[in-house]
Amino acid sequence: MKNTDILIKIRKIVRSINLESKKILREHGVSIPQVLCLNFLRNTPDFRATQKEICSFLNLNPSTVTGIINRLESRGLIARLPKKDDKRKTTIVLTSKSSDLLDSIPPLLHERLSENLRTVSPGDAQTINNALDLLIDYLDIQSIDASPVITFEDEIAPKQK
Repeated sequence: MKNTDILIKIRKIVRSINLESKKILREHGVSIPQVLCLNFLRNTPDFRATQKEICSFLNLNPSTVTGIINRLESRGLIARLPKKDDKRKTTIVLTSKSSDLLDSIPPLLHERLSENLRTVSPGDAQTINNALDLLIDYLDIQSIDASPVITFEDEIAPKQK
């Protein structure tokens, strides 16, 4: 095996992620993080959550989530509702318009990968993990902070009141 074979395979993965992101944005008008936010709300009780809960689930900083929420709200996909007990705080709620949008978006790459990884033996999973660790070391990118890919099969923690 030539080194270029490895580089081509890595480039194929990176390119497919970029192409998917552009395609979702072009065809549906939302970014992947916006889709993840909408899916999170779709899977919460009463289709609502606080911005803090969304930040925690997406593992993104508050300013990034504020931008996501602002763009989704401007498109009518979510709404901000004031809390009854404290009008200074809001709850983010999914609108009916977002349901049609979410139904039209095909499964994302990371969702398909997550599904396929469930069928991998523990030994093969460890081999994949070790190979990825080695690539990260070779690229010297250990310090890059990367949010985990979110799968919606993960149990959503009950909301605290």
